[in-house]
Order: sequence, then C-alpha cells, then structure tokens
Amino acid sequence: MRENINEKCAVVGIFGHEEASKLAYFSLHSLQHRGQEAAGISSSDGTKLHTIKDRGLVMRVFNEEKLATLSGSSAVGHTRYSTAGDDSILDAQPVFARYDLGEMAIVHNGNLTNAEVVRSKLIEQGAIFQTFMDTENLIHLIAKSQQEKLQDRIIDAVQKIEGAFSLVFLSRTKMFAMRDRHGFRPLSLGRLSNGGYIVASETCAFDLVGAKYIRDVEPGELLVFEEGKAPQSVKVFEATPKHCIFEYVYFARPDSHVFGQSVYQTRKNMGKELAKMSPVEADVVIPVPDGGVPAAIGYSQESGIPYEMGIMRNHYVGRTFIEPTQEMRDLKVKMKLSPMEEIIKGKRVVVVDDSIVRGTTSRRIIRMLKEAGASEVHMRVSSPPTTDPCFYGVDTPTKEKLIAANMTVDEICKYIEADSLGYLDEAALLKSVNATDDNENYCTACFTGKYIV
Repeated sequence: MRENINEKCAVVGIFGHEEASKLAYFSLHSLQHRGQEAAGISSSDGTKLHTIKDRGLVMRVFNEEKLATLSGSSAVGHTRYSTAGDDSILDAQPVFARYDLGEMAIVHNGNLTNAEVVRSKLIEQGAIFQTFMDTENLIHLIAKSQQEKLQDRIIDAVQKIEGAFSLVFLSRTKMFAMRDRHGFRPLSLGRLSNGGYIVASETCAFDLVGAKYIRDVEPGELLVFEEGKAPQSVKVFEATPKHCIFEYVYFARPDSHVFGQSVYQTRKNMGKELAKMSPVEADVVIPVPDGGVPAAIGYSQESGIPYEMGIMRNHYVGRTFIEPTQEMRDLKVKMKLSPMEEIIKGKRVVVVDDSIVRGTTSRRIIRMLKEAGASEVHMRVSSPPTTDPCFYGVDTPTKEKLIAANMTVDEICKYIEADSLGYLDEAALLKSVNATDDNENYCTACFTGKYIV
C-alpha cells in the first residue's frame, strides 16, 4: 500500500486501425494504474487532429458519444499522474498544437531533468507557455527547429532535452515513438490483429485489444509509422540502458512484461530472495495488497510457511479529504484494508510489502494486525530501503521525508512497531531481475542515490 510514492504516467499509440480511438480507450483502461488524475486521447483522420482530455479516470473522461468524435485510423492516449507540472486540465495530455507544418499531439511518460533550463531559454526567445508541463518544451523546440521534416525536427528537439522520456507523437499522417538513451521508462511495440500497430507503456494493454507483442522500443530509438509501411527504426542516441527497477518492484501490472521480463515472476523472485535473506519462525505469510502479493507468494514458497490472504483490500475507496487528525488517518487505512481475524488471531505473522516510504502506513497496518490478535508481526520488504527521491518520472517525497534516509533499520523497526524488520538488499534485487555483473542495466538511484543523469 503506497504512502506517497506515486505512479508515473502511461502512454499508448495506435496506428492503422479504423477504430483507433476505441483501441486507445481500452488500452488506457489497462494502464489506469499508472495515473488517475487525468486522461486524454488525440486521433487523426488524415486531415485533422481531434482531442478530448479531462481530469479524472478514463471511464469518467470518455463515453461512446465522445469517442465517436475521435475519428481516424491513428490515435495517441495518456493517463496522467502529475510528476511535473500542475494538477489542472491544462496540464492533462495529449499536448496539442498547431504550427507551421500542421498539427501535432504529444504524450509523454517520464520527467525532463533540464526542463527549467530549456523553458527559460525558450521564453527568452519569445515562446509563450500555456502549461507548467515539461512536455510543452517539446512543442516549442519542434516549432522553432529549422529542419524541414517533422521527423528531423523531433530528432533535433530530443537532442536538446535530458532525463527520462517515452514519447509518442501524432501528426495528421504519421506517428512517432521515442525512448531516451537510458530507457528509464518502458515502451513496447505490438501488432494489431488487422495488421496495424500499437505502442504502449506496458504489454497488459496489448492483451486487452488482442495485439501481439513484437519487441520493446529500444533505448535511444525513434520508430516512424507511416501508412503502408513497416515501422522505420532510427537510432537517435547510442543506447546506455538504465531501466527503472521500481517498475518491477511496484509500478507495472503483474501481468505485464516490461524490459523483456515477466513482472509477476520477478516479484516472486524478490520474495524468494527475501526469504533467504530474512528468515523467521512464523505461522503464516500474508501480503499487503495488492503490491505485496507476488513477493509474499515467493516468500512462502521458499520458506515453507503457509501463504494466506490475511488482509482484504477495498478497491472502491477513493481519496478522502477528512484527514486532519491521527484518528482520521488511521480510519483511512481501515477503510482500505481489513484484517481477516480468523487467519491472524494467535498467529506469528510475516507481512510482506514492496517498500516502506514514510513508515506511517506500515505502522498502522502492524497495529491493525496486532489488534486483530496477531501474537507477532514480522515485516519483510521486497526491495532495499528507499533513501533517495527520483527525478526520472516518479513522484517521491523529499529525502527529509523518506524514513530510510533518516533512520537505521532497527530504528524503523521500532517506529513501525514490528517484532522484526527485513529488507531485500540491492544485490539480491538485481539477482531477482536476472541482472549480472556484466548486465546491470538498471537505475537504482532511489535505493543508492547514484543518479544517472
């Protein structure tokens, strides 16, 4: 259960399908877990782009009538969590603009680390910004480029930005998909049943629309989609992969494949490694739903301790504005999570979660389990201590608010009121995702403070 590490965003692109906007809509449903603040789709009918976006969930933003106005055989879509910019409708995506070559829409997953520098320079040159999004920089960079073709303008623009980006661009006749040189954020390519193409942040979007996974878009690669042609690959940057390892720890859906691997299996591997590192005598292993489930299964299988769903999650609880007192904050946790007393009472419990951020939610969960009759509660975390904020598209608290940056493991254990506490270490985490000494192509900055950019 998250305590202020929030999902990033999701992007999708559909090219060469007569119901492109509907496929984008269903794909965004699959990717809703990556952002719940706003959603949007732009489509092209070959002569004009059509855009609808608004705050809220995909199902709230779109209906049959609205989708009917998004005509055309290509579309791009986005679900947003505001890692950069403001929480206003202006900052929802796709970002749409008219410029000298026509019309264009952009969707972006990630965070540009030099956004303020680029923005200030553009403003000095006379650019007028309508939003606070780093993505809007790209509109101005493309519009100001002296290159004649959009493809060349995109290349020109991305060479001026730094940080994390998986981008999909839509013009009236073409679509472009691009990843930064490190491949921080995932982006996969699939084939639709009618022969068209889809790109999406996670492969779970492919499953819903009946698409077949082809491959990942490579770090530093630009894919160009044009009618009647196979996607053209352009190598814009030399690839130096540093994939976000937190995609495996928490962000991606368990039924997705990201960075070429099963998310579910890597999380089970984390649980197995955790059981080897932090064994304990106990009667039952339970997950903190939903993030801790695969790791708890792995912990149970490796340790031989029975697995049970000892905590039920209410999926229909949204945000609550009544949080001014400690009593109300504790009540919010109880609204979302409910212990199964018949499983927990009198038992020595191992509770598995994917991470501890501030520690306050973990403490409430442990209190809740002990109130339900647990004789002991041993907390196990299937990732290393989160000690540093992310600047590559993840909304994390500042270092001062990250409990592991300010307390030892023993101090955290005492604070959350657990009988014991064990974390997975970095080496075991890398082993869980099949990294080797020669192939540690992952960004672990949130655990190490070693930033790539």
